[in-house]
Amino acid sequence: MAKKVKKREVIKIKRVTGEYSVQTDIDAPYRAFIPVALPPVPPVDLLAVDELRTKANFALGSLNAITRFLPDKHLFLYSYIRKEAVLSSQIEGTQSTLEDLLLYENKSAPGVPIDDVTEVSSYVAALEYGVAQLRGGLPISGRLIKGMHRVLLSSGRGSSKSPGEFRRAPVWLGGSRPSNARFVPPPHKEINRLMADLERFINDIPVKTPTLIKAALTHVQFETIHPFSDGNGRIGRLLISLILAAENVLDEPLLYLSLYFKAHRQTYYDLLQQVRTEGDWESWIAFFLRGVAEVADGASRTAHQLLTLFDADRTSLESEGRHAGTLVRVHDLLKHEVVVSPAKVTGRLSVALPTAITALTKLQDLGIIRETTGKQRNRSYVYSKYLDILNEGAMPL
Repeated sequence: MAKKVKKREVIKIKRVTGEYSVQTDIDAPYRAFIPVALPPVPPVDLLAVDELRTKANFALGSLNAITRFLPDKHLFLYSYIRKEAVLSSQIEGTQSTLEDLLLYENKSAPGVPIDDVTEVSSYVAALEYGVAQLRGGLPISGRLIKGMHRVLLSSGRGSSKSPGEFRRAPVWLGGSRPSNARFVPPPHKEINRLMADLERFINDIPVKTPTLIKAALTHVQFETIHPFSDGNGRIGRLLISLILAAENVLDEPLLYLSLYFKAHRQTYYDLLQQVRTEGDWESWIAFFLRGVAEVADGASRTAHQLLTLFDADRTSLESEGRHAGTLVRVHDLLKHEVVVSPAKVTGRLSVALPTAITALTKLQDLGIIRETTGKQRNRSYVYSKYLDILNEGAMPL
């Protein structure tokens, strides 16, 4: 009989991850937590999470492979970034949906929460800015992070909270003031030093860290430093994607953990705090790696579903006789834009307005698109089955 091999369990190692400093700059004294620089000492027990890391890397490789076979991976990236923006902003309390965002971007968003959707749109812009800076040769650095923050808070509710600048005042999580808060990040006078330390770690100084482990450690350290007055959660989640893109783990920044964090919100917060209070990096990393594998597998399934949908709809449209050519062209446009109007079809495809209206009406009759405004004029249509696939898990809590 084959001998059973006992799976190695995550080992919790007590280690010092920082120190508390009593602050007296507000009405009552309070304790602010100042983290020590990464990497952890003693080092993370990589053997304890080796199986999870292998699964996560395999899932990322599979995601990379399928996106290479997409007819236009930038189309998938366009849509997936917007789903991530919605999810990440929902964690911060917005109520906008993916459809709200797409309608807003299409300038046909009656009745949607404009403050919310503006905030989500700024998240998209911040991610695109970060990726462009990476491709332009700028490493992940305080300069890049500040630039992303400036774009993130360029409009909407956070625009008055020092976009692109590290905070100059205390912040706290939970409670009505620092003295009764659940957690108080380090004093603002420590931020430049702490962020410089984090920048060095991200760029493999003094030692190289495996990419997924680096992303896991960096996320917690950034959230602990909490360098900005607002937007820390969203920037912290974006850093995960940027690290994977910067180190060529993924061709495109297609791994977003907001859905996983949203689904396991309390565990997420508890494990962040457990790192600070117990030095338990291993439990956090195990949670993080499970999330990477789960989300990468989900993204691969989404890509498969979209490919299947596109093929089925195109086959259906090719049998529509003399209208088939125009219908297929409009369908191709919908794959790129998801939300269209007769005017957009006319402009993008250089067809007459009556031709555009006829094609959209036919696509609606076939159940491929649905009209969103309920109006007779200035109508907008959404590729409903496409949106249904992307909307999985993306509705407000």
